[in-house]
Amino acid sequence: MIGLGADLETPTCSRAGCRLDALWRLDWRNPRIHTGERFKTWLACDLHLDYLRDFLTTRDFPLTVSPLSGETAQA
Repeated sequence: MIGLGADLETPTCSRAGCRLDALWRLDWRNPRIHTGERFKTWLACDLHLDYLRDFLTTRDFPLTVSPLSGETAQA
């Protein structure tokens, strides 16, 4: 849910309705429909990091959480 085709000057949190700056990157996949190489990425602010992480881990989706760097934001 990064950008949806729009250029991002400042990456924002992927939580619905949140407009805060993203500080975290959550790379995840649904193993029932994605192979091991295909991951999706959500961004999170400090306020919603736990919410989004819990949402994904409750569903047993493989997940990696890392700080969002300036290099990642440009991708």
